[in-house]
Amino acid sequence: MQALATPSRVLILAQLREGALSVSELVSAVGMQQSAVSHQLRLLRDLGLVVGEREGRRVVYSLYDDHVALLIDQAVNHLEHLRLGVAERPARQAS
Repeated sequence: MQALATPSRVLILAQLREGALSVSELVSAVGMQQSAVSHQLRLLRDLGLVVGEREGRRVVYSLYDDHVALLIDQAVNHLEHLRLGVAERPARQAS
């Protein structure tokens, strides 16, 4: 859960959920400095959530596997529900 503790990491993971991106593409997508994106990608790679594949002179990052994609979907869904004040708890039975 350390990976989801920082909003910038969640944002990067959400972008990668849509498809593989290079560092420069992520910089444009998330509005962060290149050094900050690279730092977060290194942490996410060390945590086993993303992988980088060299394509010529650039490295393209993607989510490690479908399990990570499901985790991101659930995390983003939960954060959206918190933002809206929606709780997904079973309704209480009337007494």
